[in-house]
Amino acid sequence: MRVAAVLAAGALAGLAAAPAQARPVRCPAVAGTGRSTQLVTVTVARGPATTGSLELWRRTRGCWRRVAGPWAAHVGRSGVSAHKHEGDGTTPAGTFRLGSTVYGLDPDPGVHGRYRRLRCGDWWDEDPASATYNRFRHVACGASPPFGGGSEALWRATTAYRELAVVEYNAHPVVPGRGSAIFLHDSTGGPTNGCVSLSRARLLRLLRWLRPAAHPRIAIGVRLFS
Repeated sequence: MRVAAVLAAGALAGLAAAPAQARPVRCPAVAGTGRSTQLVTVTVARGPATTGSLELWRRTRGCWRRVAGPWAAHVGRSGVSAHKHEGDGTTPAGTFRLGSTVYGLDPDPGVHGRYRRLRCGDWWDEDPASATYNRFRHVACGASPPFGGGSEALWRATTAYRELAVVEYNAHPVVPGRGSAIFLHDSTGGPTNGCVSLSRARLLRLLRWLRPAAHPRIAIGVRLFS
């Protein structure tokens, strides 16, 4: 099926028999993308799958055109859920903003937005009782943070957090206990605690591709295009 015929037909579920050199195109809207022109999709199988297929898309003239992927990605150890809560090991289903600040232990890999190089005292607050739940926090190196729970000492995750982008799940507004610290980060070779992970080479390609002015989103689920 040629792209012109697809556009004339309207809603598209998939391209069948497209030329081998053509990039797949999806013209229906993806819920929650708003004015975004960059989209990361993570498609998983039904059930408690811990792996998925990640693709990068750019919106042009109302249609999403794939620019990279599919790439293998890991998701949460308990799969993907539309009803995530703190500590359940699932990756949240839905469409979310990607934060404009990229974090990492390594030097800036060449991102187009802000980059924060992680250092001792950099935490992610995962304490549902804390006023800064699901937020980045810096405390003095060696000091005990004023929040508890399963809060992460980001600078100690020397493999996963060489680079990470924040998935803005449970962020606008923050709901205590609904889940925190959902990142797109370097693979450790297996399922995550709720994040999405990629091999480092592919993660770096993704991070360098993102443009804050494009209002990038990430969509995670079983079926993303209507």
